[in-house]
Amino acid sequence: MSKRPLFYSAFVMNTASHVLHGLWRAPEAENHKFNSLRHWTSVAAEVDKAGYDLLFFADVFGLRAPWNGNWRKAVEGGIQVPVNDPSVLASALAAVTDNLGIVFTSSIVQDHPFNFARRMSSLDHYTDGRLGWNIVTSFNENVFRSFGHDGTLTHDERYEWAYEYVDVAYKLWEGSWDEGGLVQDKERGIHSDPSKIHKINHVGPRYSVEGPHFVSPSPQRTPVLFQAGASSAGQLFSARNAEGVYISSPHPEAAYALTTETRALAAQYGRDPEDIAFAQGLSFVIGDTHQEAVRRNDELKRYLDLEGVALHALGDAGVDAGSLPLDTPISELGEFKGVQGFARWAAESSGNAEPTIRDLAFVLEGANRVVGTADEIADRLEEWREAGVNGINVYHATVPGSFREVADRLFPTLRERGLIATDKSGTLRQKLLGRGDRLPDRHPAAAYRGAFADNDLLNGVEEPVGALS
Repeated sequence: MSKRPLFYSAFVMNTASHVLHGLWRAPEAENHKFNSLRHWTSVAAEVDKAGYDLLFFADVFGLRAPWNGNWRKAVEGGIQVPVNDPSVLASALAAVTDNLGIVFTSSIVQDHPFNFARRMSSLDHYTDGRLGWNIVTSFNENVFRSFGHDGTLTHDERYEWAYEYVDVAYKLWEGSWDEGGLVQDKERGIHSDPSKIHKINHVGPRYSVEGPHFVSPSPQRTPVLFQAGASSAGQLFSARNAEGVYISSPHPEAAYALTTETRALAAQYGRDPEDIAFAQGLSFVIGDTHQEAVRRNDELKRYLDLEGVALHALGDAGVDAGSLPLDTPISELGEFKGVQGFARWAAESSGNAEPTIRDLAFVLEGANRVVGTADEIADRLEEWREAGVNGINVYHATVPGSFREVADRLFPTLRERGLIATDKSGTLRQKLLGRGDRLPDRHPAAAYRGAFADNDLLNGVEEPVGALS
């Protein structure tokens, strides 16, 4: 396995309560300041200076399944509602940082690929090539209805949509402009070369896009492509498209199986298996002694909203358990997606042969948390690296406190152990993969380079155009 340093992603959401629900109430927490641009620029500047490699925004824009028949609990607890658009922060965050990558989540449901590609190219320019896109398909019925659909599509149908969506974006980013298309020669009066700009003339099941792309090539052309799908269809999509894959494996052995399998699938698509970097989600509680770390971890639970954690997990599975006591056995919830995995996980962790909703919530809030001294945690990170993991997606309890604790109490040890890079400069792609600023030739998007040579802007129009506007 590669002995390159791990990269570190500060995992956030443009909302008050992201994963550890209830912690926004802690006196030191600033999570509730998400409506403030100054809050986000301060967070970005701090994690950039501390040595994090990127700031990664999760996103949702739909209501989960009801809880006790309505959405009162989610709204009162601020459980991923309200959520602001993370993409509008990117320019401001770039302006106050020097090296920090900025990655945000955007669903195929929420924007047309022509407009989305334009926004991303613009932001890649303004971030000097520090931009990434976390590709999601969405499954929430409320999301689909809010965008004019009758309801959600099947899982595989959503991925079929995603394949066309990314291919439209690839054609615009990689094929619409040749290198050297932007000339900007003042003496000759030539700003761009029309022979090097092309329409893509895409026609597919869902989209018809003529083009050309209306932004000149940015430092990375295509932003760094992330994905987090854990299903079979999601894994195949990652193997073909993703450069960064966010995972949440329960232990290094499971991560090794997942990373090895996904890289083998990537090779079947003609890609180099090492063109994919995996980031494991972990949270940390650090002490000068192991006993201190355990005590501090117990203190974290003071503000924890266990019902909110259960709502998050079970709501994603479409289960309304809001009318039930937390001590209700999971087995009484009936059959639902993931029930066997949930029950087994909760039983193993709690020692309770008949695990309850409370057991499940405690398991979920503490999942993938590493508690110990800096040296103990570094030992554990060595194991994750040996399992094929390239980076760590750092979960937070409080913002900015959790990220500050990791930077102050863990990063110095990681630097001594070669587990964190010291050079943070360059584009996000170069920083994460060490293989240059642009997508490698083996990536499927590269097939569109030079593919539209017959459609350059020296060609006339095929039919009359309307009056100038």
